[in-house]
Amino acid sequence: MSASNNAQITPYISREQIALRIQEMAKKINADYTGQEIVALCTLKGSVLFFADIVRELKIPLRFEFLGTSSYGHGTTSSGEVKVTLDLNSPISDQHVIVFEDIVDSGLTLSFVLDYLRARKPASIKTATLLFKPTALKKPIKPDYVGFEIPNDFVIGYGMDYAEKYREMPYIGVLKP
Repeated sequence: MSASNNAQITPYISREQIALRIQEMAKKINADYTGQEIVALCTLKGSVLFFADIVRELKIPLRFEFLGTSSYGHGTTSSGEVKVTLDLNSPISDQHVIVFEDIVDSGLTLSFVLDYLRARKPASIKTATLLFKPTALKKPIKPDYVGFEIPNDFVIGYGMDYAEKYREMPYIGVLKP
């Protein structure tokens, strides 16, 4: 598939692979939280498709929260500066929280989010990410639930974007300018 501005998209992870892995991740979360209620926290915007698909597979009581963050702007690498663009609507103190992320690459955004949430005194906090780039880490972060470990390529689709484009793709592709 060809992208605009002479960029090239190479399919990387299919819609079917994503669906299967999400079912496996949900099964593990269900087992870990049997008999407990969680706050399922979606980081916006990139995680929205992952979040929608995985929460439908969860069989435990939960409530939704959303946290908007931004660290990319219109580039292909994190700016290193994380901004909160939308805050939580309800308290999370004394509650079990799982943060659902689309991708952990530098770890800067997730590290910021975890510090931001810990200040609100949840009973526990874990992280689930669809994609993890361990070779790109700048912060020592290890998500609790990982869909796929990938190399340090710039990926788009399935909620992830480049300059607000390509989020609607039902698979994950590698973007080559």
